[in-house]
Amino acid sequence: MAGTADAALRATVIALLPLWFAAALFLVLVMSAAWAVQRCTGQGGWADAFWSFGLGAAGVGVALFPLGSAAPSERQWLTAVLIGLWGLRLGLHIARRAASETEDARYARLRREWGDGFEAKMFGFLMLQAGAAAFLALSVLLAARNPTPGLAPKDGLATLIFVSALLGEGMADHQLADFKHDPANQGGVCDAGLWAWSRHPNYFFEWLGWCTWPVFAIDVSGAWPWGWLALTGPIYIYWLLNHVSGVPLLEAHMRRSRPDAFAAYAARTSRFFLRPPHR
Repeated sequence: MAGTADAALRATVIALLPLWFAAALFLVLVMSAAWAVQRCTGQGGWADAFWSFGLGAAGVGVALFPLGSAAPSERQWLTAVLIGLWGLRLGLHIARRAASETEDARYARLRREWGDGFEAKMFGFLMLQAGAAAFLALSVLLAARNPTPGLAPKDGLATLIFVSALLGEGMADHQLADFKHDPANQGGVCDAGLWAWSRHPNYFFEWLGWCTWPVFAIDVSGAWPWGWLALTGPIYIYWLLNHVSGVPLLEAHMRRSRPDAFAAYAARTSRFFLRPPHR
C-alpha cells in the first residue's frame, strides 16, 4: 500500500511540473507586455500592475487547470478564488495609481541611473520579476493541489489569514491615498492609522497574505510532503520586500526627499511588523 501511495504521489508531482513551467512561460509573456507598455507610456509603474494581474491569473491557472478527468476539488476552487481576488485588487490599485500619478520613485530613479541603457536593463529587470512571480506561483500550486480530501479547519484558518491580509492591505492603501490627496500633507510623512503602527503596513499585509498558502499546503500527516515547499512563498516575499525592491528603495527615497520628517517618523514607528508607536 505504501509503495502504491508513493508512486501516486510521484506521478502527481511529475504531472504538476509542466503546469508550473507553463505558468512561468505565461508570466514571461506578461512581463514582456509590461515592458512594451512602460516603454510606450514612460510610466514604469505599469509593470507592477502587470505583475499583479499576471501572478493572479497564473495562480488561478495552476489551481484549476485540469490534470486528468477529476473535477477540481473544493480546495482548488477556494485557492483559485483567493489568489484571483488578490491579483485583481492589487492590480487595479496599482493601475489606478499608474494612470493618475507621476512615475513611481523607484522606477524614476532607475531611469536616471541607467540613462541610455534603461530600456534594455528594464527588460532584464522585468524578466527577473517574471521569475520571482513564477517562484511565488509554486506556493499557490502546492496549496491548491494538496490531495487531502475535503476542507479541514486549517483551510478555514488559511482563508481567515488571507481575508485579514487583503482587508488590511486595502485599508493601508486607502489611508495612504487619503493622506496624499490632502494638500496640507505636502512634504510630510503619512503616520495616520495603520501607518502609525508600521512604516510599511501595506507590505506587512502583503507578506501576511502569502502566509496563507503554506497553511493550505502543509499536511502534517505526511500525505503531501511537497506542501512544505509552500513555505518558500512567505520567506521569499519577506526577503524581497525587506531587502531588495520594497522597503530599502522607498526608505532611501524618503530619506532623500524629506530627511527630517522621515527620521522622526522612523524613530517612533516599527519598520515592518505592526506594533504601537513609540512616543
